[in-house]
Amino acid sequence: MKRLNLVLITADQMRFDCIGALGHPDLETPHLDTLANEGVAFTRCYSATPTCIPARAALFTGQSQERHGRVGYQDGVDWDYPVTLPGELARAGYHTHCAGKMHVWPPRSLLGFHSVDLHDGFLPYRNTGTAARQWMGRIDDYLPYLQGAVGADATINDLGLGCNSWAARPWAGPERAHPTNWTVTRSADFLRRRDPTKPFFLWTSFVAPHPPLDPPAPYFELYDRRALAPPAMGDWAVRPDPAANTADGFTAALSGPQVHAMQAGYFGLITHLDHQVGRLIRELKDEGVLNDTVVLFTSDHGEMLGDHCMLRKSQPYEGSAHVPLLLWDPGGHLGLPRGGRCTALAELRDVMPTLLAIAGVPIPGCVDGKPLLDAARAGVPVRQSLHGEHTAQSGPPHSAHYLLEGEYKYIWYSHTGREQLFNLAADPRELRDLAGEAACAQTLARLRGLLARELEGREEGYSDGTRLIAGRPPVTVLRHPKL
Repeated sequence: MKRLNLVLITADQMRFDCIGALGHPDLETPHLDTLANEGVAFTRCYSATPTCIPARAALFTGQSQERHGRVGYQDGVDWDYPVTLPGELARAGYHTHCAGKMHVWPPRSLLGFHSVDLHDGFLPYRNTGTAARQWMGRIDDYLPYLQGAVGADATINDLGLGCNSWAARPWAGPERAHPTNWTVTRSADFLRRRDPTKPFFLWTSFVAPHPPLDPPAPYFELYDRRALAPPAMGDWAVRPDPAANTADGFTAALSGPQVHAMQAGYFGLITHLDHQVGRLIRELKDEGVLNDTVVLFTSDHGEMLGDHCMLRKSQPYEGSAHVPLLLWDPGGHLGLPRGGRCTALAELRDVMPTLLAIAGVPIPGCVDGKPLLDAARAGVPVRQSLHGEHTAQSGPPHSAHYLLEGEYKYIWYSHTGREQLFNLAADPRELRDLAGEAACAQTLARLRGLLARELEGREEGYSDGTRLIAGRPPVTVLRHPKL
């Protein structure tokens, strides 16, 4: 039996609700809509550690954060995982390639790929003492292309928007030179150069819609000129002091026009990405391989985008931790329901075993995730609960754990002991915190106990097995990950 090709498409920092076919009131995503309406959309997929590095560790290894060890964002720590998704596929005879963002250390580590066209975005804090332009040019494949396309003095940060900023404006260069286009150009080049005697695994890894919020002008203007639904604002949210606003803060008191421009930049990047997904699908058709290829689309984490006056990621709330996951089999090999909507609780660790199962490759014993095929076909549950977390290097106020079970989400802030409880079935935008309501006291206590058992034995000392212990020093990479 002919083995299926695999294409993994990842966005960076794309919220779960930013697909038109899944109900977003403003976004236009015709090609992602095609994946959702001809394939299966997993409507309850989460990133257990919702920032770039730990989330990508889950994608690469199929492991929980307790096992891969990255429970917060910390760069410069070696990725020494012996078993990875591209590595297992390469060992099984697949020709493997990544185009776009890897965000591993050291940069340019292959992690099992045969080849990589690398663009990790603008990461100045990775500078190792070399001038930024010289350093980026040595490791980043996009920068030399950009300089050839628009001028030798071009840099990745010419617009000055910042890689974590809410500020937005249109891309200044030609649309074909945008990083999103470049990622598909390099993906298409791999499809032309691949070994035709082998099945292939292509990871098309976009930086968008991660800031800078710089879509080409037609995409920015598409949203800038129309009214947009406002961010969610819970009755528990605290509006920051506008005098404390910064360009890259995790919270901000933005004005109405600032919020609108941020949304226009973010939504514009997503529609631009969507059109480039359409271009990639066209390339698969033109190569004659689309009907022998399975496509999985997801994101490493979301973006708060002003919800509850919050920005960026790392938060336990829906905008940050809840991500899209679409599985599309245009050739009909897997028996997936057309336009399926799967409510099984999924996580990024499930991507690796799902793709290995599709490829007919054994799933290594070190993988914690579960294949999602039975869930996609028949709604078979994947897990009853999910523990997520993120520890900030600076500790307060961004270090928190969350627990999903049934319709409830329980949140515990590890530095203060603050608790929150949301009924996501009745309140999907997390507008009403139920933690202080007497009617929910039993549910709150049960979930608190479940998290205490989950954290028992962890090196941070968060739990003695029966109670949660707040105020422990932050740890972003576990010294003793779960074996």
